[in-house]
Amino acid sequence: MREINEIPAEKFRFVTRAEQKEEALPGKQIGYFREAFGRFRKNKSSVVAGIIILCLVAYAVLVPMFCQTAYSVALTDTTYLQYTKLKPKLFQDLDFWDGCSNKTLGQNNYLYLQGIEKETGMPVIKKVLSEQDNRYKCRIDSYTAKGFAYMTLSRAEYQAIQSWQKETGVQVIYPAVENQSDANIWYKANRKGVPLLENGNYVNQYRTTGNDGGYASLRIPGDDGSYRYATVTGDGSSYRCRVFLYNYFQYRYGFEPSFLLGTTGQGQDILTRLASAARFSLLFALGVSAINLLIGAVYGAIEGYYGGTADLLMERITDILSRVPFLVVATLFQLHLAARVGPVVSLLFAFVLTGWLGLANTTRMQFYRYKDREFVDAARVLGAKDGRIMFRHIFPNALGTIITGSVLVIPGVIFLESSLTYLGIVNLDSSAMTSVGTMLAGGRQYLSTDPHIILFPALFISLLEISFNLFGNGLRDAFNPSLRGAEQ
Repeated sequence: MREINEIPAEKFRFVTRAEQKEEALPGKQIGYFREAFGRFRKNKSSVVAGIIILCLVAYAVLVPMFCQTAYSVALTDTTYLQYTKLKPKLFQDLDFWDGCSNKTLGQNNYLYLQGIEKETGMPVIKKVLSEQDNRYKCRIDSYTAKGFAYMTLSRAEYQAIQSWQKETGVQVIYPAVENQSDANIWYKANRKGVPLLENGNYVNQYRTTGNDGGYASLRIPGDDGSYRYATVTGDGSSYRCRVFLYNYFQYRYGFEPSFLLGTTGQGQDILTRLASAARFSLLFALGVSAINLLIGAVYGAIEGYYGGTADLLMERITDILSRVPFLVVATLFQLHLAARVGPVVSLLFAFVLTGWLGLANTTRMQFYRYKDREFVDAARVLGAKDGRIMFRHIFPNALGTIITGSVLVIPGVIFLESSLTYLGIVNLDSSAMTSVGTMLAGGRQYLSTDPHIILFPALFISLLEISFNLFGNGLRDAFNPSLRGAEQ
């Protein structure tokens, strides 16, 4: 290797001032957020999680907007229909998601369902899977199996139904039968069609018997020789009628009942009910996250920037608040505050009371990290005030980490809110509002008989929690590559 002093002098030359120009590096400039987005895109699981979150949010926003018509009537209108615990229905001809369920029926139940088919012409028993010793394993349509119910109608309602029947050819009001307390003529039952038992046996004097061997012999004839379709009160203001629930639904709402996700134990459409619950849970979590971000960012910024005595005193306050049990606070607020401001505001106070502590600590650490950098000293020398230095110079550099912490707050809030409503500590159930946790609590009692009632809310919250955690981890790795793969 040649020594420096061996390089000939002619290899050197003086550079003029005009030639002293820095050449730009090749390629386009990449900003901080663009670079972070590029790193985020490489995390495939986080990208998929983000897409799932967008789909769930779109479901929560769009379904209540476009389904607040006839399809969502079961949200509130359950007085007459008794359409509870209906199975999910999407396909008609397949033996899957067809609104049916497999049941083993005794002789009386089998005759009852056959009776509905004979009288209405609607299929109730989709198929008989097996038969042994007067016990029938059948696939039953949960919609038509609801059968009949007695209703008291006004004169105007009765005449409107009669006109609709003539116009459409669909029969809603059927002739009255011998027992005026029960619309079920096939065996003695209550008004919901549940069989009555006597000494453990069905009371079966209303089975398919009669001179003609069918249901017609049990109908009450009218004065003109036809059947009696209504019992009129003395002043003629009301009519007691025997109504086929399936066709009455069609008359009342303009479409045949078919619920994509089924109905709850109160007859509420799960599709629209769950969307409304998801929208409330998401908005509530976003609100809590935004408030905690505001309080935590300001509090943590003051701690980290000034340090010293101010930081010491403020840290002792956070130490005290961090020892307050959230469950106790939420319970006390619901007992003493909810009556004044409502359960939602009371729950919001419980989340905000200590929820900002984590973000405050994150902001504090970021301010300690950046406050002694050269650009901060330069701003201070140029006369920038503390507020400008804190929120125009330091805070933007720490924004990525703080935003990541805020995003990770959302699934935690949703999970805690669902837990509180599931345990019954907070009651958010009403005709106009509900939450995912409330739907989970409502479906708990039907877990063994109608699992679809709790299945769809459970799937929703599971997908949401998993997706938010993966999405938040992706954001953390993108904004702070040094923490890639680190556990929170």
